[in-house]
Parts: sequence; structure tokens; C-alpha cells
Amino acid sequence: MLVDALEQPRVKGAQLLKPASECAEIVVAGRHLRPTEVFDTYWTFASRRQRIYSARINGVSGPWTDDPILREHRFTNCYRAADRVSQYLISNVIYSGSQAFDEVVFRTLLFKLFNKIETWELLLDGLGETPSWHGFDLDTYDDLLSRSFEAGIRIYSAAYVMAPPRLGAERKHTNHLRLLRDIMVEDLPGALTASASMKDAFAVLRAQPGIGDFLAFQYLIDLNYSAGLDFDEMDYVVAGPGAKDGIRKCFGRAAAGIEAEVIAYMAETQAHHFERLGLSFDGLHGRPLQLIDCQNLFCEVDKYARVAHPTVPGLSGRTRIKQRFTPRTEPLTTWFPPKWGLRAP
Repeated sequence: MLVDALEQPRVKGAQLLKPASECAEIVVAGRHLRPTEVFDTYWTFASRRQRIYSARINGVSGPWTDDPILREHRFTNCYRAADRVSQYLISNVIYSGSQAFDEVVFRTLLFKLFNKIETWELLLDGLGETPSWHGFDLDTYDDLLSRSFEAGIRIYSAAYVMAPPRLGAERKHTNHLRLLRDIMVEDLPGALTASASMKDAFAVLRAQPGIGDFLAFQYLIDLNYSAGLDFDEMDYVVAGPGAKDGIRKCFGRAAAGIEAEVIAYMAETQAHHFERLGLSFDGLHGRPLQLIDCQNLFCEVDKYARVAHPTVPGLSGRTRIKQRFTPRTEPLTTWFPPKWGLRAP
């Protein structure tokens, strides 16, 4: 078991009313929520998906699960920081190069605007050095990206699609480079380090042109992997569209508007529910699921439920899982922020 079972949830306003073989009702933020069958699937999915991750880290040959949905479709890891792009970001972008916070912010946001490893490596090769705020020349970066775009190379990931800010350029990537330049000139790093809380830092990012709630929170989580910020991942959470879909499937309409509190409930009572269902969950080298991880799990369970529970309605109305699972040949990495102090696998 990951941690000792909790006798009572610690989330303010949350009460487990029936901690038996089935969870008939919970109270979160003063609302009585009746979990659907997808609620138990949330925990089952987390246990199975984490076992896949652990098996791959330990070099076990696939297939890693008997679950036909997990074998056929692509799902992210339970822990956001363990996913391939996050692993690359942490080890090859955030902690590779100057650790001056303005440089870390510049590199992180430059990477995340495109959210594509190949685009970062394209810039590395084209510049002949690590991208740097103090050496930033917008025209040089723009030329490299424009030539790649004209050659038919995709420079944006399909994930975290960000509408371009209207900063006068014809091409999306040029406007994003201008946005990055402008927020760095206005000392975004200083505003972030001056923030008294994670919520305040979120507001700083949310105030930037073209950055909505979801992206502001995702960017904050990425920047918080660095040594320049040290917010507790259990301090604050913002539910994205996919998470809201998953929450609706787990709790129905009654959870609308209290999604952050529901996510907190899941994080705080995880040990109880894994034990209640007789599920194993070994965590991330001793680290329990954090708010951001529980938020992401709702996104993944929304997708999983499209096949496992097709009659349970969500918000988007989507009925298929688009991405198929294709095993990668390269070994998985385990490079996490040193400040987390995770024990070795």
C-alpha cells in the first residue's frame, strides 16, 4: 500500500459517508455527490496504468496488462511528471543550462509554446547552442521555425493547442515568439517569484495574452518543477476541460462548479479508496498522487470510460478514443525535480 489508509479525509468540507465495499455517497464542499460506476473505475484505471509504468521502468517485456482498453489505446501516465514530454522538459530543458530563473522561464515557455521535442531539438541544432533569453534574437528564431514550417515540418504538438495572440504577425509561431519576448521584457520571472502563493502565480500567468485557465495552470506546473519556484503541488489546482468531463462521468451534474474541491478529495482519500477496492498502487518512488496528477487522471478516465462505460454521459459527447497505443523502443527515463527528494526506483 502506498501510504497508510486514512480513517478520515483531510479535505475541508469532504466527508466519506459510507466507507464500505461500495461508496454510496460523499459530501464535498457541502454537496452530496453520488458516485457512478466510473468512480471505482477511476481507481482501477490508476492502479492498472501505474503497474504498466512500473513494469516498463523495471524492464519487463510487454504486454504489460490484460486490460484490452489499455492494451489498444494510448493513455498518459498517472503522474504527469513521468510522461515522455515532461521527462524531456525536466531533464533537457529546465535543468540543462543556466539555472538563473529568467533563463529557466525563457527556456520552459519557449519549449511549452510548441510542446514538441522535435521543435526544441530543431532550435538547438539551428542555433548551435541552448536557447537563451540573454542571447535571444527573435528574427533568428523566427527564420529557423519559418524554414521548417515551409518544408512541411510540424512544429506544434497536437496537445495544449494554444490560440495565437494577435501581435501583428501573419504566422502563429511568430506571434508566439513575440509574446515570449514581451512577457520576458515585462519581467514575468520577477512577478512569479514575488507571488505569495500558487494561486497568485497562476493569476500572473493567466493575465498574459492568449493564455487561458488551462494553459496558465499547466505552464505553472512546468515552471514549478524548477528550483526557482517551490510551491507545494497540493496547494492549488485548476480543472481543465478533460478533467471536468471525467468528473461529470464520476459524479454527475452535482459536481459542476466544485471540480477543484472534487480533485482535492480524490488526492486526499486515495489510500482509502485503493484499499477499499483491494487495489495495489505503489506511487512514484514513494510520492502519492498530487492534485495535478488526480486532475490528469480525470482526463484519462474520461477517455477510458468512452469504451468501458459508453452509456455514462460526460460534457463533450465524445464516444471514441482517438490515439492508439504504439510501444516505443527507447527506455523510459526517471528524471524528476531533485527538490522532490524521491527515493531511487
